[in-house]
Amino acid sequence: MSSTTSPAISARPLARPSKKVRGSEVIGRPLNLPRLLETLDTDQLRTVLERICESHPAIGHEVVTQAPRPSVDKALEILQSYEDKFKAAMPYGNSSAEYTYYRVKDAMVAFIEALADFTPQFLPPNETQPTKSLQFLDSATTFIHNLPDWEPQAYRHHKESAYEDIAKAWTLVIEEGAKRAGGFNLHSGGWDQVLGQHNATSGGRLNSAVAAMANNIGWMGTGGAASGNNPDSILDSILSGAYNSPVRVGPW
Repeated sequence: MSSTTSPAISARPLARPSKKVRGSEVIGRPLNLPRLLETLDTDQLRTVLERICESHPAIGHEVVTQAPRPSVDKALEILQSYEDKFKAAMPYGNSSAEYTYYRVKDAMVAFIEALADFTPQFLPPNETQPTKSLQFLDSATTFIHNLPDWEPQAYRHHKESAYEDIAKAWTLVIEEGAKRAGGFNLHSGGWDQVLGQHNATSGGRLNSAVAAMANNIGWMGTGGAASGNNPDSILDSILSGAYNSPVRVGPW
């Protein structure tokens, strides 16, 4: 086409992105909440939350009721960390009992207090599953076994008190567990044997719990109705596989 007949193309300015209007002054300001939380590690965040809950009990109640229940494994993991700190505080080499005791006392008391705080979490009626309660008590009792047998006797009151409390916890769980299916879970899980071993290691300090176990599931023992002397025993029928159809229970 002839250039003389082509329409003229008017020059148009290129479109440019509009500039964001900003304030004319740049001043310091605190981080907003999400950014601030990103900077806090676990210990710092826990400290801040504890202070807020102490200042505002209603918020503390919300945290307690809304937070997920701790698992047995998580509780034992935390207790293990306290025990590790206690062991790390032990002096090297041969030291007097007095020096060693006062060197580790704070870490040991912190561990025992943590154990005392976590134990009720896994006791009835707060914990309704006896197996979870017994799993926690099994490991918690082992922690207590690992505490030093101090000389002189005056330094042993921490361990003695811990044994006394854990024996009461075992007794409570056994008595409540015996109300479910006649305590069958206690026996089929071998918890009577586990408790007996703990009692032997503790030097008989769990005798009250052992007595509770005998009183509540003693009828399942070798001298009771489950010994095979009673042909009408349902327990015998279950264990032998003759009750309705073959049934496999526990370790049998």
